[in-house]
Amino acid sequence: MVKAIVGANWGDEGKGKITDMLAEESDIIVRFQGGSNAGHTIINDYGKFALHLLPSGVFYNHTTSVIGNGVALNIPYLVNELKSLTDRNVPMPKILVSDRAQIMMPYHVDFDTYEEARLAGKSFGSTKSGIAPFYSDKYAKIGFQVSELFDEEALKEKVYRVVEYKNIILEHLYHKPAMDPEEIFKTLLSYKEMVAPYVTDTSAFLHKAIKEGKNILLEGQLGALKDPDHGIYPMVTSSSTLAAYGAIGAGIPASEIKDVVTVVKAYSSAVGAGAFVSEIFGEEADELRKRGGDGGEFGATTGRPRRMGWFDAVATRYGVRMQGTTEVALTVIDVLGYLDEIPMCVGYEIDGKITKDFPTTYQLEKAKPVLKTFPGWKCDIRGIQKYEDLPVECRNYIEAIEQEIEAPITMVSNGPGRHEIIHRVSNYGK
Repeated sequence: MVKAIVGANWGDEGKGKITDMLAEESDIIVRFQGGSNAGHTIINDYGKFALHLLPSGVFYNHTTSVIGNGVALNIPYLVNELKSLTDRNVPMPKILVSDRAQIMMPYHVDFDTYEEARLAGKSFGSTKSGIAPFYSDKYAKIGFQVSELFDEEALKEKVYRVVEYKNIILEHLYHKPAMDPEEIFKTLLSYKEMVAPYVTDTSAFLHKAIKEGKNILLEGQLGALKDPDHGIYPMVTSSSTLAAYGAIGAGIPASEIKDVVTVVKAYSSAVGAGAFVSEIFGEEADELRKRGGDGGEFGATTGRPRRMGWFDAVATRYGVRMQGTTEVALTVIDVLGYLDEIPMCVGYEIDGKITKDFPTTYQLEKAKPVLKTFPGWKCDIRGIQKYEDLPVECRNYIEAIEQEIEAPITMVSNGPGRHEIIHRVSNYGK
């Protein structure tokens, strides 16, 4: 069976922990999009880890981790990430890399940095990990596929052609030194040495695994609101963050995805620029940020403080719908235990009209939150293992979220540890 795990919002929903938990009962975990620009924080018996490229199943001996064709593959980063695990006594995981994955080049990171600097105040809040230039090259057909590393003659010819084009941009747009095609070619040959042991036809591998009835988990990065088609364009990432893309980014039929676990946060947080309707500021935001997540709400990749807000039912219902959610994992509910009252954004006011539908960006910029307030439970709920043992105010808040987002909440995470989770039978929609 194939299951996808994805985010409902801006990313940072706490997917790492839920993925790590679901990975325990999976045979294969597949990263299907994105690169090392966002991370998953995982806390387990080995310690605390921030994974960026590797799938979250790397801590289990029984799993195979697959880097799918949809991933922006930073080869030295992958090798270093593997080493960072084995250096901390994690057994060497079983890794397969798609022969159709495309390679993140060092100049993609440079171009990302140059462009953000050129845009100055109008930048997209990039993590400067090379993601936009990488995907631009992929779709302009001037990227390098892993399979191309194994035909050196054709590779060299292509390197010269691509570098000639890139150097024009470097000279005339960014006023930076030209690249040497021989250096780029040598870099790619060194990448071949690093990645060769892992490269295979992962689509064929997954096809066989599906036929054998293996449990396969597709792991998405970021969340629905960062999708280039359906997110807050242009403040989005450059690869599709939706479960539907999991089929493409892994190389399996769409009809094989039977379960979509969408991770939803009990409040809102976002990294980077763009409209954020339920955002809060000042001391109120600082307090939530300090208490949030494990060790506070700071980006797993950049360490940037996240922007904070109350739960946004409009954005989350939209994200849940776009993901094709079959079940919801609600995270960080324990964080809210300090509040007397908990506001929730249940509608947007745009030009004097109230809507519950998530709009396109230019309207979103004008939206004001319509807030509804819930009584807080004023206690620490970590360690509670049964849903009915939660305070009634906490259950009321969870059930209000479930009604608003129109999807069953089957898991409630009440702490950062691997097994700090409450499994719940939802009656939603029954």
